[in-house]
Amino acid sequence: MSVDFRQRTPAEYAQIMWRRKWLIILPAIAVACAVAWIVWSLPNVYESTTLLIVRPPTIPNAMVPSISDEDLSMRINNINQQVQSRSSLEPLIVKYNLYQEERQKGATMDELVGRMQNNIRIDIENGEEHNGTPAFRIAFRGRDPQTTRAIAAELASKYVNAQSEASQGMAESTQKFFESQAESAKKELDEIDNKRLDYMMANVQRLPSSTAAMVGQLTGLREQQKTLITEIGRMRDTRTLLARQLNDYQEQATRDSTVEAENSTNPRNTQAWAMLASQKATVEAELQEMLTKLKPQNPDVKTKQAQLDSIKREMAEIETNAGAKAEQIKSNRSSAADLRAKSIGYEIQKLDSEVARQEAVLAQSNGQIDQLQERINSVPDAEVTLESMNREYQTKKALYDQLLEKKRDADLAATVQINAQGETLQLVDPANLPSRPVAPKRLTLIGLGLCLGLAVGVGLALLVEIPRLLTIQTVDDATHYTGLPVLASVPELLTPQEARRLPQTRVLWLAAGVVATIISIPLLTLALKLSHIFDRFVT
Repeated sequence: MSVDFRQRTPAEYAQIMWRRKWLIILPAIAVACAVAWIVWSLPNVYESTTLLIVRPPTIPNAMVPSISDEDLSMRINNINQQVQSRSSLEPLIVKYNLYQEERQKGATMDELVGRMQNNIRIDIENGEEHNGTPAFRIAFRGRDPQTTRAIAAELASKYVNAQSEASQGMAESTQKFFESQAESAKKELDEIDNKRLDYMMANVQRLPSSTAAMVGQLTGLREQQKTLITEIGRMRDTRTLLARQLNDYQEQATRDSTVEAENSTNPRNTQAWAMLASQKATVEAELQEMLTKLKPQNPDVKTKQAQLDSIKREMAEIETNAGAKAEQIKSNRSSAADLRAKSIGYEIQKLDSEVARQEAVLAQSNGQIDQLQERINSVPDAEVTLESMNREYQTKKALYDQLLEKKRDADLAATVQINAQGETLQLVDPANLPSRPVAPKRLTLIGLGLCLGLAVGVGLALLVEIPRLLTIQTVDDATHYTGLPVLASVPELLTPQEARRLPQTRVLWLAAGVVATIISIPLLTLALKLSHIFDRFVT
């Protein structure tokens, strides 16, 4: 028989905690002291911040177009790649002798650069807080207040310089690009102009006056050629459609005639067939009944058999006549279908003849086009060539004018950037000197260590008390597990010697616990230090 576990009251749990108070307090003290030892030995971390805003250009964008339309986050990301690169951060690490402990432990420069990148934070702020002007804040964390402020100031300077260099570089590269494109377009334009003048001087007396008329006639013939090709294609599509209709019509007519013949000439659907079938069944039944009583040679049996044979002959004759009638219906339906098929066939033949005629006209037009082409190519095509040159010249000139306009805009934009009249980064709040560390949060960490120690102590107390909870320790336990009332309880009886020894034993256990606690504090401290758990709270 199983008995449910007796639930203890809060007062009983409080008594258990009080009885095991030193088992809870001593681990809590050990863990808390070890954590406090580690936390107070951690270096202070200071944070210095500086605010930069994006100063709008002093010249409106309507007068000088902006070179780049990137938003602030994309610009900062682009600048971050330059400012937070190894070539930019390594000199700062060397200059300010950062991360001495890490370097003494053998950390590589790449690891130090990565650590410094983690100590740099960029926060983009809402433009409404700065009168609608985009802004971002640079924060750097370090172990020395003066060094932290100096590095934050240098980072701000690097961002300002990087943005200025990027804007000027983009403006200058854009300026050089359009300048080279404009020079190349001007060179091509001059070459076409000289070529056109040379051709006109060489063909002044040889310009054919009929060339324009022939070109117009050739254009008309080409349009006629396109029309004929379209019309021939349309008629061929129509012929294909008619041929498909003819085939579908013939198949449908065959199916319809067969179904109609079967429905209209099926002898089993006629009244005569029904009467004969009824008579046949009656005569067969009578004949079978007679055969049970008479011999087949009996005259009455022979008469009845002759009557049955006569009925079967009449039914066979009806089926024969029905087949002939079905063939006649099919023949009539086929004749009607042939007339419709012939009509469609005539239309197809008509289309074939029309396609042949149109193809003949197309061949004639192709011949005329070839003749005109040969005539145009056989004479000095000075006018056509000159028009082609003029069109090419106008195209190149339009491109050259566009490039000149873009070059002018690029020159103005470059001038604005060089004179610091464009969009730039401006330092608003210089890097501050931190007065108190921002990390580590020592009191918070010590509190967490104390909570962890209490949890360890409570866990140890539970491990010791769980076996006792499963046994009978009190009168309530005896009543619950036995189901019987307790009439009397006998307290623990000790001899005078045991009574004197019991307090001494408790004092010895407490002293041993205190000694173990004192010994465990440096051991726990060493273990926590080797685990580097608290290093993350320094960054």
